[in-house]
Amino acid sequence: MGAQLATGPSRFQRRGAGAYSRKPMSDINVTPFVDVMLVLLVVFMVTAPLLAVGVPVDLPRTAAQRLAGQDEPLAVSVDAQGLVWVQERQVELAQLGPLLKEISGQNPDIRIFVRGDQAIHYGRVLEVMSGIQAAGFTKVALVARSPGTEPARR
Repeated sequence: MGAQLATGPSRFQRRGAGAYSRKPMSDINVTPFVDVMLVLLVVFMVTAPLLAVGVPVDLPRTAAQRLAGQDEPLAVSVDAQGLVWVQERQVELAQLGPLLKEISGQNPDIRIFVRGDQAIHYGRVLEVMSGIQAAGFTKVALVARSPGTEPARR
């Protein structure tokens, strides 16, 4: 039998007061980060379609640019039968102003988007817009869909 001579401390031999001679690992483990990001991606993909306004309106097409804004606008829709909706709640035209004041907390600077179906008469959309402006709201805009996009259906 032969004897081996050790030329230095082995990998697990103690160097001093209890410290091993292993080098610290300098790699970052990104697997938990990737897992969390994939879960968030799935959550956002599931919830994004639910955030759209639920009243089906066939919007006319236009090539105008989008309006930039900081706050979430209120959506007032006029469907193909001429019924007026605030978000997903049907209202009479006479009750539109008080309801918008209640929802906005008496804030006349809130943005209101009017979505009118292209099958209704232009006068009905103007009645809704004048009702909104008579209630004191000044930031009123018409919504249209971009060319090449399909109408939103439930």
